[in-house]
Amino acid sequence: MNNTIENNELKFRYAVESDTALVLKFIKELASYENMLDEVIATEEILNEWLFVKKKAEVLIGEYNGNDVGFALFFHNFSTFLGRAGIYLEDLYVQPEFRGKGFGKAFLKKLASIAIERGCGRLEWWCLDCNKPSIDFYLSMGAEPMKDWTVYRIAGDTLDNLAK
Repeated sequence: MNNTIENNELKFRYAVESDTALVLKFIKELASYENMLDEVIATEEILNEWLFVKKKAEVLIGEYNGNDVGFALFFHNFSTFLGRAGIYLEDLYVQPEFRGKGFGKAFLKKLASIAIERGCGRLEWWCLDCNKPSIDFYLSMGAEPMKDWTVYRIAGDTLDNLAK
């Protein structure tokens, strides 16, 4: 039996305000998978404000046979060297029962086509070093890990203190 899907069987739609609870559900499932559920402070209210009022990010929902199977949350960044925007993929999540069937690849293909349609110079994302299944998948898609770059972050009280 063929365990993969045909790309035309997976439908994508942009999330709308009524999808806020679904987006939060997927975020929590992803966080649980990454053993980081205790770090999720997002609420439906916060997501609604930032996704649908302020429009700071976009969400694609993948649907298969009437089921919501996963999501990709992304936003535009900018490369001064390229002189154009890119797409930064913050999260890509496919529910466990739908993994290994081509859904992740279909999400990345869709995001790549959005990047091309919008004239973006690249599609980027981060991946936890311990997430070997995802790393192997990304490498199989032709993604290249960045060398000589370290991610830095300022958040929480440190962010507040720096802003003072």
